Amino acid sequence: MLVDGKPYRTIWLNDDGRSVDIIDQTRFPHVFSVVTLKTMKAAAVAIRTMQVRGAPLIGATAAYGMALQMAEDPGDAGLDHAYRTLMATRPTAVNLRWALDEMRELLRELPLGERSARAYLRAAEICDEDVEICAAIGRNGLEIIRDIAHRKGQGATVNILTHCNAGWLATVDWGTATAPIYMAHDAGIPVHVWVDETRPRNQGAALTAWELGRHGVPHTVIPDNSGGHLMQHGQVDMVIVGTDRTTASGDVCNKIGTYLKALAASDNCVPFYVALPSPTIDFTIDDGLREIPIEERAGEEVSRICGLTREGRIETVSIVASGSPVANHAFDVTPARLVTALITERGVVAADKNAIAAMFPERVQSAQAREPQVGTA
Repeated sequence: MLVDGKPYRTIWLNDDGRSVDIIDQTRFPHVFSVVTLKTMKAAAVAIRTMQVRGAPLIGATAAYGMALQMAEDPGDAGLDHAYRTLMATRPTAVNLRWALDEMRELLRELPLGERSARAYLRAAEICDEDVEICAAIGRNGLEIIRDIAHRKGQGATVNILTHCNAGWLATVDWGTATAPIYMAHDAGIPVHVWVDETRPRNQGAALTAWELGRHGVPHTVIPDNSGGHLMQHGQVDMVIVGTDRTTASGDVCNKIGTYLKALAASDNCVPFYVALPSPTIDFTIDDGLREIPIEERAGEEVSRICGLTREGRIETVSIVASGSPVANHAFDVTPARLVTALITERGVVAADKNAIAAMFPERVQSAQAREPQVGTA
């Protein structure tokens, strides 16, 4: 995607051929900054502190983290250390485990002298695969938007509500939930996006709005609690969100607040779609409420907020009464019954165990063949 006319991915190999560059998402929307990761530990910090975030990008960064480790220490001890360190960074996003399993299984079978080069090659492949997957999601979701536009009539705007950031900043490129939006906009279909601010980290206001604006997509930032009101008044044609982990039966784990949007959508007969790459489907679990570990992050994310002052300084201020305890659950689970359909790289599929298994039979077989590692952190 473009940033001030220049094409970017969210992660790429540095010109030195060894280090890895990322866009530092903790500084948005006021500062665009590129950070160079030179070690596996730096990659782990980037994931843990959310310099990179979004399930697909977390997986890609973890893959490059393994490559950085192999460049430093290609032995089995180094491989296992990197796996454990990176796995512990974010417990909810299943792409992290998927990418690390891919890398470890590949590298363990290779001679030490071949591990570094092959690790970098596989990490690059994972990034390229993510771009292709997201583009396919975009094409499949575009047909849904096109159909809504057709039913509304020529020239009518399709109003889409999204939550958190499932844009290109959450992936390597294109995004998941935003990919159909970008393609619809580029195809000349009038679209407008209601962007939930997405407290407490404000990924909607800081990230989704930033990238939509850079691409020229009409959008409006709204408080998280406005979505139900807009749906009641017919101002939302569809909801489309991403996911950090989806179960084999179609339960969807996504940024906290997604469940409330799904409830409002169901009550107002607004279609609720989830856009996801197949590595985000965890075929080892069925019950999202009981089996998905929900990350609890620091209370400071809720009690403090960062912004730009009139004087142009970026400052962090407290917004909660002193002494009040804070809970910060990062994700919630939307039951499959509230999901209209899943938009994947292979097509649109019902949030149903049999339908999902029929679309990805090889992933089901792979999950059955390996020992479940649910909740590893």
